[in-house]
Amino acid sequence: MSPIIRLATAAIAIAYFAAPATAQEAELPYWASIDTPEANMRVGAGEQFPIQWVYKREGLPVKVIRLMQGWRYVEEPDGTTGWISASLLSRQRTAIVVGDGVAAMREAPGRDAPLRWNVEPGVVGELGDCDSGWCELNVERHVGWIEETRLWGAGEP
Repeated sequence: MSPIIRLATAAIAIAYFAAPATAQEAELPYWASIDTPEANMRVGAGEQFPIQWVYKREGLPVKVIRLMQGWRYVEEPDGTTGWISASLLSRQRTAIVVGDGVAAMREAPGRDAPLRWNVEPGVVGELGDCDSGWCELNVERHVGWIEETRLWGAGEP
C-alpha cells in the first residue's frame, strides 16, 4: 500500500474514532432542557437500569453534571438527580419560575419597568439574555423580564 493511501486511511480512522470523544468533552456543568414530550430518568447510564422518573414536561431545564457514553447525569429543579439519554436533551436554554408566590414579568429589566404579567411558580419558558439580575423569558410568546433569583436554569450552572 502506498504511503499516501496509508496516511489517508489513518486520517479517516482517527477522525471516525475521535468524533465520539469530542462529544464527551463538553465543559461541565452546563444547562440543558428536556427535548421530548416524555423522557425517562434512570438510576444508571443505560436502558437496562430501572426508570426513576418519567418526565412529561418538554422544555424543563436540567443541569448536566456528568457525561457517560450517550447518557447525561442531570439534576432537575427540585434537586433530584439521575441519568437521561443525551438524545432526549437539548442545549436550548430554558428556565422555570421558582419561589413563593407569583413572579412579576416586566416590560424591561428593573422593578420600575411596567408590569406585563404575574407568573406562577412552575412556569417554564425559553431563556433569553440576562442583565443586571434580570432575565428575559419567553413563555408561549409572552415575553418579559423576571428577576434572576426567581428562575432556576438562569445564570451559571
